[in-house]
Amino acid sequence: MNFHYQYKKQFQEALVQWFIREKRDLPWRHTHDPYKIWVSEVMLQQTRVDTVIPYYNRFIEEFPTPEDLAQAPEEKLLKQWEGLGYYSRARNLQAGVREVVEKYSSTVPDNRPEIIKLKGVGPYTAGAILSIAYNKAEHAVDGNVMRVLSRVLLIKEDIALPKTKKIFEQAVMELIDPAYPSEFNQGLMELGALICTPTSPKCLLCPVREFCTAFQEGRPEELPIKTKKTKMKDLFYDVFVVQNEKKQFLLEKRPGKGLLANMWQFPMIEKSTTPKTSEGSLADTYNVELVNRENLLSFKHIFSHLTWNMESYYLNVEQNGQPTESSVWFTEEEIKALPLPVPMQKIWAAWKETEAKH
Repeated sequence: MNFHYQYKKQFQEALVQWFIREKRDLPWRHTHDPYKIWVSEVMLQQTRVDTVIPYYNRFIEEFPTPEDLAQAPEEKLLKQWEGLGYYSRARNLQAGVREVVEKYSSTVPDNRPEIIKLKGVGPYTAGAILSIAYNKAEHAVDGNVMRVLSRVLLIKEDIALPKTKKIFEQAVMELIDPAYPSEFNQGLMELGALICTPTSPKCLLCPVREFCTAFQEGRPEELPIKTKKTKMKDLFYDVFVVQNEKKQFLLEKRPGKGLLANMWQFPMIEKSTTPKTSEGSLADTYNVELVNRENLLSFKHIFSHLTWNMESYYLNVEQNGQPTESSVWFTEEEIKALPLPVPMQKIWAAWKETEAKH
C-alpha cells in the first residue's frame, strides 16, 4: 500500500467528516436494523438510488420484520418488487431471510463466516451489513469503491476480472477507520456516487483529492481499467394482448428458473423465418380464433446481456378450447394483483390508453 501511516489517518478523517457533513438523506440511513439495511443493499444492486427509495419504503411497510418477509407468498413478494427488475434478487433475499428466521431466531448474524453463508449474500452485501448495521471494520467493495480506490491508489488491475476484487478488499482493510467503519465504507460509496463519477469526476470538490495519486498525475478518467463485456444478444418478439368474448385476457407464467422467473406475461412469440405468421402460431398454441387485431406499441427492452425487440398487438379472439398449461384467462381486475415485468406493464398501459379512446 503506497500510503504513509500519517496520510492514512488524514485520509480517514477527511473522508469520514465529509460523509457526515454531505451525505444524502436516504430512508435506510435512519436505521441500524440489519434486516432493513440488507433489503436496501439488495435493492441498490444494479438500480439507481432515486428509483429504489419508493420501493424500499413500500417494501418495509409491507414486510417490516424478517418474519413478515419469510412468510410472504412469492406472488406478493414479486408484486412488491415489480418494476425493479433482476427478480432473482428478491427470491434470494427472501430465501436468506427465511434462513435467518429459522436458524438464527430472526437476528441477522453479526460476523462474516455466518452471514456469508446466507442465500444471496455475497462478500459486498455481507460487508455492508456488518459495517453499517453492526459498525464492524469489514470491507464492502462495490463498483463505486473500486473506482475511488483505483484512482486514489493508482491500481491498474482490470476490475472486470473477479480476482481483482481481492486487491480492493485488502486495500479497504488496510485503510478503514476502525473507529468509524460505517461512515468510512459509506463515505467511499457516496464519494463514488456523487464526486468520483465514471466520467468527468468532480475532483475539485473531492475531500480526499490531496491523497489521490490519479489526481496528482492528472488522469483520473483513465481509471479504473475494465475490459469490455461480451456482445449483446438481440431477440425479436411479437407480443399479444389477447381478449376473449368474456372480456378476459390471456396471460402465461414464465418458467420457475431463469430470466423473470415466475412473472406473468402476455403471449410472446419469437419472430421466425418460417412462413407461418405469429398470429398463426398463437392460434395453434393457445386454441384461439382471431376476430380482429390492432397495433399497439413497438419498443426495445434492454437487459444486462440481451435486448428484446418487441412489437405488440391487441387481438380479439374466440376460444376454441383450453390454452396451454402455463396460461390462464384473467379479468382486468385480476391482472392488478399479478407481478408483470416492465415490458409487459408498458404494453398493458398502451392497451389501456387505446381502450380509453374508444
